[in-house]
Amino acid sequence: MPGNQMGIYGTKGTPDPANVPGGRVTSVSWIDASGNLWLFGGAGFDSNGQDSVLNDLWEVNPSTSQWTWISGSDTIDGKAVYGTLGVAAAGNVPGARERAVSWTDNNGNLWLFGGDGFDPSGSGSIGSLNDLWEFSSSSKQWTWVSGGSALDVKGVYGTMGVPSAGNVPGARVNAVSWADRSGNLWLFGGLGRDSAGMEYDLNDLWDFNPSTRQWTWESGNSTVNVPGGNLCAGGVYGTEGTAAASNVPGGRNAAASWIDSKGNLWLFGGLGCDVSGTAGALNDLWEFNTANKNWTWQSGSSSVGSPQGGTGGSSGTYGTQGTAATANTPGGRSGPRAWADSSGSLWLFGGAGHDSTGAWGQLNDLWRYTP
Repeated sequence: MPGNQMGIYGTKGTPDPANVPGGRVTSVSWIDASGNLWLFGGAGFDSNGQDSVLNDLWEVNPSTSQWTWISGSDTIDGKAVYGTLGVAAAGNVPGARERAVSWTDNNGNLWLFGGDGFDPSGSGSIGSLNDLWEFSSSSKQWTWVSGGSALDVKGVYGTMGVPSAGNVPGARVNAVSWADRSGNLWLFGGLGRDSAGMEYDLNDLWDFNPSTRQWTWESGNSTVNVPGGNLCAGGVYGTEGTAAASNVPGGRNAAASWIDSKGNLWLFGGLGCDVSGTAGALNDLWEFNTANKNWTWQSGSSSVGSPQGGTGGSSGTYGTQGTAATANTPGGRSGPRAWADSSGSLWLFGGAGHDSTGAWGQLNDLWRYTP
């Protein structure tokens, strides 16, 4: 089929073999407790073939392979209806956006945070969001849970390690997320707003407890304007393979993330800042222990280096295909796909980055990392 396909929405709430979302990129997705697949928003085509950001929510049943339009508008630039903070309502809906993050909690509810979208006031301006939403897959209703109903909101960090009702991450795009075994939702970095409202690559780590409805700032910087004048927090790498309270990845966006069988959080690459605060494509691999709250630099380079051509970043060391080696490491990249398998191995595919010679382009290399 040709590209740029418009959506066929049918009747809201009714599955139909003819229904299908329009072509799109940078949307978010979930799998619920029943195994159904969910899709929200992104930049793409509506029911009229118009192209912009969307706020449509779709469900597909893998058994029937039928799509159901559940919520949101069938036209582009759908406006948010926030309702009352903390109160679910049939009329509530997040505004159109792309490059947001998502989680599924232990109860099978779907969560959505931030992204790039339109001003909810209807001014027509586009910017970053920091609103947090919960969608109940049983009641089919959205709840606005936290954050602002305006664009480019700065973060409120409070005291590191202390949850508070007043805490909230700043607006951002291209962050990464994890949901741990306790049902808590974790958020790291992205391109966004710090505590002063300045915008650059962030390295703040946040934990949200769905039971208490409170955010906790766990690690990283609250400002992007760090000592030395860099508008990006450089990483503190410490010793490779050794956890330390002072360790922290540098600010970045469009990284990859996994959670392992022990509940530890993993982070790889992205576009951001190395140990010196120099910007480029990163290939560092980090592990965060949610019990002791320490980061460990596990693999990759602490410097983006100066490879041939393209965006600065580290080249890949491939070794022999199918053979593990300590020296092997993927090149620096942004926007790869990542999975964790049942045996606890981490898998990484593609992205925009550097090959074995340092040349920049779209990659199709598949990697496995065994913790």
